[in-house]
Amino acid sequence: MAHQELEIRKIAGAIGAEIHGVDLSQPLGDNVVGAIRQAYLDNLVIFFRDQDLSPAQFLDFSKRFGQPVEYPFVKGIDGFPEIIQVAKLEHETVNFGGVWHSDTTYLEKPPMGTMLIAREVPPYGGDTLFANQYAAYEALSDKMKELLDGLVGISSSAKADVSKTREDRIKDSANTQASSSYLSEHPVVRTHPETGRKALYINTAHTVAFKGMTEAESAPILNFLFQHQIKPEYTCRFSWRPGSIAFWDNRAAQHNPINDYHGFRRVMHRITLAGDTPV
Repeated sequence: MAHQELEIRKIAGAIGAEIHGVDLSQPLGDNVVGAIRQAYLDNLVIFFRDQDLSPAQFLDFSKRFGQPVEYPFVKGIDGFPEIIQVAKLEHETVNFGGVWHSDTTYLEKPPMGTMLIAREVPPYGGDTLFANQYAAYEALSDKMKELLDGLVGISSSAKADVSKTREDRIKDSANTQASSSYLSEHPVVRTHPETGRKALYINTAHTVAFKGMTEAESAPILNFLFQHQIKPEYTCRFSWRPGSIAFWDNRAAQHNPINDYHGFRRVMHRITLAGDTPV
């Protein structure tokens, strides 16, 4: 499919765009892949509608943009260890990852991006919010930027806010080779390796303190940042349909799946792409 046939429609002022005019089940030319990647960098999260992809096709599509990696806490679906099922069933009240976060920042090399395809969706609800962390950083005062530019954040996979959203999944679908917990240190402000722009790189799900400070000393600044970085003007909201795909930049965007569909099923397949060490 030719480059010019792609239609890119922004869905909010700060972040997010839908891409139309491409069938992802078909082989993609390099020019199309390049245009999609540029839209991804420009908008931080891109969306596709009505894509009928098998797990093999979904994995093939992801490989045009990076190297799929396995998730440490959940085994992949049968035959595809890189694809995990993210599900909330009718009887469950807790949704997987149901808090604002950037994926697995507790790893030394967190993923550069994440892809999610909707397999089953509730009749209403189950939207996902995304937040632009370039915008969050750029809106800070010069003095606050000066303070944060020198700080390192400590991330933990065991922070209660997010670990509680994994309990059922660990019991039912544990990756037995995974460590019980992970800890990492990353700059509070990271420079995007492709765009060169600075973004806030802390999140309420995983960041526990600043290096060299106690949790109590860190809390006032962290709590301010946790509220600041998800202001409505930095966000977009996406409503899923079966076959919808989201592909977001884990290096400069956060996301939050909304848990407002008790009594209904929501089943997604997820792939994460290998990243580098944040600097």
